[in-house]
Amino acid sequence: MPANNTRAAIAHLRKVDPILGKVIARVGPYRLVPRRAGTHYDALVRSIVFQQLSGKAAGTIHRRLCELYPRNNPRADLLLATSDETLRGAGLSRQKIGYLRDLATRVTDRSLPLAHLGRLPDDAIIEHLVQVKGIGRWTVQMFLMFRLGRPDVLPDLDLGIQTAIQRTYGLRKRPGPKDVLRIGERWRPYASTASWFRIRGNSKKRRHRSERIHQKEDGAEGH
Repeated sequence: MPANNTRAAIAHLRKVDPILGKVIARVGPYRLVPRRAGTHYDALVRSIVFQQLSGKAAGTIHRRLCELYPRNNPRADLLLATSDETLRGAGLSRQKIGYLRDLATRVTDRSLPLAHLGRLPDDAIIEHLVQVKGIGRWTVQMFLMFRLGRPDVLPDLDLGIQTAIQRTYGLRKRPGPKDVLRIGERWRPYASTASWFRIRGNSKKRRHRSERIHQKEDGAEGH
């Protein structure tokens, strides 16, 4: 997001949600930079590999997958020609192999064109991509935010967003998707910025709490 847009987004969010404004002050500068390298297909392959895994483990599997191919490029036609055994050797589960094959098949037979995605509205992109096995609304929302840099994405299914909202507003229960959409309506048209600060604020708070605990333990051990 350009600097002037970021300033406008933060000013809007601070005005409509003072509680979020405190989170923004604690987190610091907005640092969401869309991942533009490679193609949309490459980004979707990466999204499937990273599903339900820690960043480190997913990164290792994704690297091993890419290393199977010339120039580290798992093109759709090459992936389809790769045996399940080889893909399993890279660390992929059978389920994710099925997802990747479905994506690669649709790209190869041109039933899932991707080059035009940047010209479509968010809802149309979601409808277009959820045709692929293993790609649901949450995955497409992450694609919209972190690949296309869309400014008004509110990942209502994201557990990190739900937990952050629960803790920030002191809710007894973790809010469901409908609650997230209701609470986040005030953030529009900058829901992506708000969502990023929510997640960062929650993770930073947990990290600081962990550091304080470790400091106390280190001090106790020193006596």
